[in-house]
Amino acid sequence: MAVTGDQEMIAAFLLIAAQASPAAVPDPQIARRVARVLERSPVIDGHNDLAWEIRELHDAKVEAVDLSVDTARLPNPLQTDIPRLREGHVGGQFWSVYIPADAPRAVEMTLEEIDIVHRFVAANPATFELATTAADIRRIEKAGRIASLIGVEGGHQIDGRLSVLRQYRALGVAYMTLTHGKSLNWADSSTDAPRANGLSDFGRQVVAEMNRIGMIVDVSHVSDATMAAALAATKAPVIASHSSARAIADAPRNIPDDLLRAIGANGGVVMVNFYPSFLSGEWRAWDLARSAYAKSAGVPANVYGAKSPAPLVAWDAAHPEPQVTAATVADHVEHIAKIAGHDHVGIGGDFDGIQGTGPIGLKGVDGYPLLFAELARRGWSDGDMAKLSGGNVLRVMERVEVVAKSMAGMRPVDATDVASR
Repeated sequence: MAVTGDQEMIAAFLLIAAQASPAAVPDPQIARRVARVLERSPVIDGHNDLAWEIRELHDAKVEAVDLSVDTARLPNPLQTDIPRLREGHVGGQFWSVYIPADAPRAVEMTLEEIDIVHRFVAANPATFELATTAADIRRIEKAGRIASLIGVEGGHQIDGRLSVLRQYRALGVAYMTLTHGKSLNWADSSTDAPRANGLSDFGRQVVAEMNRIGMIVDVSHVSDATMAAALAATKAPVIASHSSARAIADAPRNIPDDLLRAIGANGGVVMVNFYPSFLSGEWRAWDLARSAYAKSAGVPANVYGAKSPAPLVAWDAAHPEPQVTAATVADHVEHIAKIAGHDHVGIGGDFDGIQGTGPIGLKGVDGYPLLFAELARRGWSDGDMAKLSGGNVLRVMERVEVVAKSMAGMRPVDATDVASR
């Protein structure tokens, strides 16, 4: 008897679950239910660093990286490829055009990253199509392709110039994260000493210009003070493209409850990050100890598993990695839904930006159904799962577009921040 596409997906899902943890294999009825939900409302993920990994691990040879096959088997493995995107029911992906916060020639490098995204989308036209609006995403998903959006991961990438911000938007950039790992003259990072103590006057101009041109304000990576200032300044909803809940795992990159409530009141969405360090305090402490040992041994700490340097393979054997699972991710999702509301939580896996790590069974873009199965087991309705998968971020995008239309009569501002350049 021929096997249908749905049956194939469910079989693949159950295999992933079994490999992750035999005890955690969902009931086939739950697997079928999750498949139906994600067929109607595919996952729209807020953050994926594939472009940077192609640049760094594969010498920016975009067309030489065949995304139509399993890239986990490459000598320099990736967490993203087309077969796994399909298994994960991904219908939309914000591709990050990340560059390090201290990188030179920030604008030039960002343009190179944007070019990488445009090229891998163009190289796979049967699968990917560039999108800049919510309507684009709905149309592309309906056609059975994956909507591809672009996010600039740090305000350092505009080099203190609103003119650069506008040109990124013209190239299809849908959001900008206000900071990355270093504070700017106009906005503070959660992982650096403050310089702006929130937002400077120029920082508020950045937010206003993003509202005017229809670019989503992303508050992942920013300090609590900058997040509060951005929420006060914006006329449109914000996103946190890849952040989790500080009440569950105490990491500076995670968001405290008062700001979760504020994002909910703003109409925004917090898109949960899958990096174990942001999901589990126990894993974070293990990784800090591991990194300290790697430094003392003179080996890199950002390689995990069998390909780790020999001293770390031995250290890992003596210090087993704490388990982080789909249930751990679900704890963050449920906490954000409880504090901000079910309308204000989404998914931002951060794949290919987390050194190949991830929760058990969620180390690649094929794993999303495991999270939804866990939430279904906990009593989540189909409607709330559809909001989480993509409905909430689509609503944010539509509202951002409405605000931009209301500001269409305003002229561009030629502001620059000399100290940021």
